[in-house]
Amino acid sequence: MHASLPEPPNRLTMEISRDLESIVPIFLDNRRKDVRTLRDALAMQDFRTVQTLGHRMKGDGGGFGFDRISEIGAAMERAGKLQDRLTIEQHIVQLEDFLKRVTVVYR
Repeated sequence: MHASLPEPPNRLTMEISRDLESIVPIFLDNRRKDVRTLRDALAMQDFRTVQTLGHRMKGDGGGFGFDRISEIGAAMERAGKLQDRLTIEQHIVQLEDFLKRVTVVYR
């Protein structure tokens, strides 16, 4: 019996249903695009776009098995409504960090 190597401390492994294997990579790629869109929106003080993307992430993340994306989306939506630039930037960084560290395993 072989002992499995511990996961590097900076990686997040998410177990996702094999039924979603064909669409999860697209979902995650779209969230990476959202990071760029959110940064542009913040630079232009386009808080409506921040709210809209946050709302979508809040609704979609859990359905794909990414509760953390839903949590970030909900916080982003609230911060957009409040036009809280600092909090929006913090959540963009959190989303970007999550996307860089996540590894998907299909079961």
